Amino acid sequence: MARKLLLTVLIIALLIELALTGGAFFAPAFTLKQFGVAYGPDTTFLAYIVAWLLLFVSLVAAVAVVQVMRRRPGFATWCYLLGVWWIGIGAGIYFAFGKPDNLLLDSVKGLLIIILTWRCQASRIMARRY
Repeated sequence: MARKLLLTVLIIALLIELALTGGAFFAPAFTLKQFGVAYGPDTTFLAYIVAWLLLFVSLVAAVAVVQVMRRRPGFATWCYLLGVWWIGIGAGIYFAFGKPDNLLLDSVKGLLIIILTWRCQASRIMARRY
C-alpha cells in the first residue's frame, strides 16, 4: 500500500515539475510572474537558469518513479533526496519570503515522500525476515 501511495505522490510531483519546466522554457514571463518576478532584460537569465533547474528536478523525479516502479533497491536514495529537496525549498521560501503556500505544497510533499519511502523500506525489511 505504501508503495502505491509513494508512486502516486511521485507521479503527481513529476507532473507538477514538468508543467513548471515547460512553463519556464516556453512561457518564461508567465512563470516568473507566478514567482512574483517581473520579466525583463535583467531577469531573462534568471528564467533560463530556473528552467534548467526545474528540468533537473523533473529528471530526478522521473528516475525515482522508474526506480519505485521496478522495485530497485536504490529507490530510497532518490526518494529521500527529493523529499529533503522539497522540504528545504518549501521551508526556505517560507522563512525567506513568508509564502506559506510553498511551505504547504513543497514541504508537505517532501515529508510525505520521506514517510512513504520509510514505510516501503520497513515493509521490505519485514518481508525479508520471514
